[in-house]
Amino acid sequence: MNAERGKVVDQAQATKKSYRRIATEEAFAIPEQMDAMRGVVAKATEYDPDLFLWNRTLGGGTLYERLLDLESERLRIMDQDGVAMHLLSLTSTGVQMLDADKGTALATLANDRLAEVIRRHPDRFAGMATVAPQDPARAVKEVDRAINRLKLNGVIINSHTNGEYLSERNYWPILEAVAALKVPLYIHPRAPMPAMAAPYRTNHLEHAIWGYQAETGLHGLQLITSGVFDHIPDLKIVLGHMGEAIPYWLYRIDDRFRRSIPRGDRPALKQRPSDYFKQNFMITTSGMNWHPVLQFCMSVLSADNIMWAIDYPYQDSPEAVEFMNTAPISDEDKEKLFHRNAERVFGIKA
Repeated sequence: MNAERGKVVDQAQATKKSYRRIATEEAFAIPEQMDAMRGVVAKATEYDPDLFLWNRTLGGGTLYERLLDLESERLRIMDQDGVAMHLLSLTSTGVQMLDADKGTALATLANDRLAEVIRRHPDRFAGMATVAPQDPARAVKEVDRAINRLKLNGVIINSHTNGEYLSERNYWPILEAVAALKVPLYIHPRAPMPAMAAPYRTNHLEHAIWGYQAETGLHGLQLITSGVFDHIPDLKIVLGHMGEAIPYWLYRIDDRFRRSIPRGDRPALKQRPSDYFKQNFMITTSGMNWHPVLQFCMSVLSADNIMWAIDYPYQDSPEAVEFMNTAPISDEDKEKLFHRNAERVFGIKA
């Protein structure tokens, strides 16, 4: 009985403890992005799972308003829940469903707006740059501008672009540019491409319930097996949602990779797939407020490779805060997940 009472007291103390909380996957939008996607939705003639969700978002309501808000309700909610900082990124699908010219121009505008709001609130916001991978050469230039001139903290790409992954060689210059600037690349989910999404459509499994992690986890594994980390060993990738299920499968991935019949079109790797995941990837807790999964991922990856996130406004801020406040882990590890790892990986001032 005394032991149980002690646990309750410990949890209450943890909830009240003052942490610096940096949330590392927090979405925003700008009106011009909304207008551009309204045009894409209007022209669509076939079902696309991303456009299905865009159509709902563009209809207005709380989600629409919260994506466009940066300095009003968002800051009030952060204050209410004791969140020090949002690491902001342009909401999925970013600019990746637009043509190259429009996507590049909108990425530039979004990054400028992001840098402006960070300048107004340097203690409350940091940010990741968006780029248009559909034009790799101009994406490389925007990476350089966003990091060196705008002083943003990383780059975000919303998984596939026109059905292609960053593991394909024409996108490697983007990965090289990110690595050279010593900032991370966050691969954020989007729905599977229409051809991949077809079997998921029964009961709308193509979205966050299953399709997002299946698609984004595949993207991560494609990067690993492409040999890109042998070519760019300093590249750092961030995946949300506790690693998009990859940590759970690392044993089997290694085992099947080792036992597979060699294929001439798959590169030989210098290390096991799991080694690259542990060395070149970080994960965040976005949208996975569940202690058993957190404990498992910590046992596989260590507390040094995990960062806390809310996934605002798609997830509730109070739940994410309470989840980490009451996590059955040491206070030192909570400090790492709440802020120290984000400070180190994204270059946020401690």
